[in-house]
Amino acid sequence: MWAFDNSYFRSMEGFHVPTEPEPAPEPQLIWMNRPLAADLGLSLEGLEDSQLAGYFSGAALPPGAEPLAQAYAGHQFGNFVPQLGDGRAVLLGEIIAPDGRRFDMQLKGSGRTPFSRGGDGKAALGPVLREVLISEAMAALGVPTTRALSATLTGEKIWRDHALPGAVLCRIAASHIRVGTFQFFIARGDVERLRQLADHVIARHYPALAETAAPYEALLEAVIEAQASLVARWMGLGFVHGVMNTDNMTISGETIDYGPCAFLDAYAGHAKFSSIDQNGRYAFGAQPHMALWNLTRLAECLLPLVDANEEAAIERVTAILNRFPERFNWHWLAVMRAKTGLFAEKDGDLALMQGLFAMMEGQGADFTRFFRSLARDLAGEESAREHFIDPTAFDPWHAQWVERMALETGSVTDRVVLMDASNPRIIPRNHQVEAALDAAYDGDFAPFHALLGAVTHPFDMRAEWEGYAQPPDDGGAGYVTFCGT
Repeated sequence: MWAFDNSYFRSMEGFHVPTEPEPAPEPQLIWMNRPLAADLGLSLEGLEDSQLAGYFSGAALPPGAEPLAQAYAGHQFGNFVPQLGDGRAVLLGEIIAPDGRRFDMQLKGSGRTPFSRGGDGKAALGPVLREVLISEAMAALGVPTTRALSATLTGEKIWRDHALPGAVLCRIAASHIRVGTFQFFIARGDVERLRQLADHVIARHYPALAETAAPYEALLEAVIEAQASLVARWMGLGFVHGVMNTDNMTISGETIDYGPCAFLDAYAGHAKFSSIDQNGRYAFGAQPHMALWNLTRLAECLLPLVDANEEAAIERVTAILNRFPERFNWHWLAVMRAKTGLFAEKDGDLALMQGLFAMMEGQGADFTRFFRSLARDLAGEESAREHFIDPTAFDPWHAQWVERMALETGSVTDRVVLMDASNPRIIPRNHQVEAALDAAYDGDFAPFHALLGAVTHPFDMRAEWEGYAQPPDDGGAGYVTFCGT
């Protein structure tokens, strides 16, 4: 029926455990991402919602699926756990899209696996719908991300601090291979499987590297580049991942795991929203540093593949890691130039952008609305300074910005077009996400569907979506998110 070709199941023995999802007792389809299904070549013709609910809840297996739970390890808030693995997820298989690209199809919340470590392996409705909303918004914003294919009620209650409706997310990813996958094997001293994993990743994600003189160093460079670009895009949107553990950093460079994530309302570099991130390890401004920390853990795993002489291997990977700050700044400045209407690279741009955020700190300026208003300010339609508690704090930076624009050609119209295409009107506002989830728990899915329609068109101007562009009255103060486990 669908084009499954399950290379991980077939070729990667010892990297997973064959595991079938637990059948959902009364599956009911909430939402199906039919455009994504079409892109993947998944024909839904002739399939009733009840059949789709069965396939995407674990009640039935689609023909060609070979389900498994993947093994991996990871640093969680800095503490190494040598065995984690898919504790509440089952990889159904790999789909070959019409353009030849390969994607994982995974059920999240489908029951216990050999890696559940005492957990129930289930997911509550709220975290499933949160991942749908935010991952699909990120895709619409052009950020590399896993995608949501469906959300399904299971017809059972699960227990957290009280009974909640159970649900399953079907997640699509370029792959689910993480930094933690490499850590699983280096922790066991299994260099041969480590090499097999690296070769599999190169073949699947970076095939051109197989022909290079030093493919494992080239792999590290490629992952560094992908993550530098990814985190720069997060920062340009005010996105806080919230749980940047090594098991939540993909080798493909996609955003994964939308548990305790959030978007900034009022700008604050130290902003954190996760209930378990007591010390702000994964705060907004810490994300580039934590990306490098995670990439250093990947580099440690690759040492025996880079050179049999550990000292020589350390020297070589250190030289590669040392390029991360430069690569991150390059990507971040590209994002920020677009957001501020600049076309060319100029000396002093880093200081200009750093000065912008230093100026915004503590001024109560809403991240998303400020950058939208900057284009309106340039067009002479409104004053961006009015977004600040002390409007005069904006003036020195504004003068520097005007001077910087004068150093290059480009009309006001062209700059405004660039800025409007780079600064969304609508993001998944934290308070609006919570309102949609609360309604869903009460059995009303209309707010969820309405919000999903808005956040997947982040640059559109529609009167019915105007409310979604509004920040909360309190600037998002005190907002807290929780893991779904």
